[in-house]
Amino acid sequence: MTRHLWLRAEQKRGEQRSALVPDVARQLLDSGFQISVERCTQRAIPDTAFADVGCSLVPTASWPQAPDDAWILGLKELPDSDLALHHKHIYFAHAYKNQVGWQQLLGRFNAGGGKLYDIEYLVDEQNRRVAAFGYWAGFAGAALALSTWAGQVLNRQPSLQPVSAYVDKQTLLASLKADLEIAIDQAGRVPEVVVIGALGRSGQGAVECIEACNCRLLAWDIAETRAGGPFPELLNRDIFVNCVFVNQPVEPFLTLELLLQPDRQLSVICDVSCDPGGPLNPLPIYERCTTFELPLLSVIESTTNLPALDLIAIDHLPSLLPAESSQDFAAQLAPYLAMLDAGDGQGHPDTVWSRSLAVFHDKASLA
Repeated sequence: MTRHLWLRAEQKRGEQRSALVPDVARQLLDSGFQISVERCTQRAIPDTAFADVGCSLVPTASWPQAPDDAWILGLKELPDSDLALHHKHIYFAHAYKNQVGWQQLLGRFNAGGGKLYDIEYLVDEQNRRVAAFGYWAGFAGAALALSTWAGQVLNRQPSLQPVSAYVDKQTLLASLKADLEIAIDQAGRVPEVVVIGALGRSGQGAVECIEACNCRLLAWDIAETRAGGPFPELLNRDIFVNCVFVNQPVEPFLTLELLLQPDRQLSVICDVSCDPGGPLNPLPIYERCTTFELPLLSVIESTTNLPALDLIAIDHLPSLLPAESSQDFAAQLAPYLAMLDAGDGQGHPDTVWSRSLAVFHDKASLA
């Protein structure tokens, strides 16, 4: 039986990434897959590139009418709806840590008999994720945090203007370095940046960006945070980039009470992990995500006695570098997509797919 993969068009505003790229699609087609690709004007990879390797182009958002045996592949959340879900879906659902709307989403799968293979829970035998955008999220988050600091120094209003995708990492760095050079000259110093979770995927991306810009870096990981928060030491740096993946309750890293100290130096936070709607959020100082159009949230307004504090909490940061991040992610996922069988993923008792499916069944039983 032919394995059918259906790439849906991302409908989240500003989301230009793709879970599949043409060279990976070609490999899968050569191995016997059928691939349908929804037309999408905002995807960084043009539709024609998929058609050129042999994929079938289908209308945008037509996945509800896909054949029953198709695997629906995407990245970000499905549109809000009461539509019962009967397909096998592969994407980042963000529904397993009691996030807002989790019961409604999993209830849709229960109602339709569909299955969710959450990419975040595709893990190997050592429980390590097999495909992730973490590096690119960290790199983009650190870049936007540094740009915000420069905007504060240069008295821009707002400190970070609406952002849009860059062609590649080097173009982003060239623009950022030019901006920082002016701000550093005016401030008379380079910014000091703390990265928590510096040894993880996201942290490594953030560290690389900060080092490329020759800024002062303080890299924290498990050893530095083992005692638990809050961490008043963060107040003595300019920028804090949070790259920690939290899967159990922890003491908050910062609190509003702590941030109201008049001698605070910290003026920019980028929450790369970005989970304001979940109970495990280690930064309970904000309640909503920011966007490319409105990238900043003012946590504390500037007064005569207190510096401003701006926060970035964009939940699709890798979209700042959509082509490169998509290529990297699709290459990571490719060998596991090749393992998809024609059934429901339960034919093999110990694969990344069966492990992800087991988590789904466990969580869906609670919805």
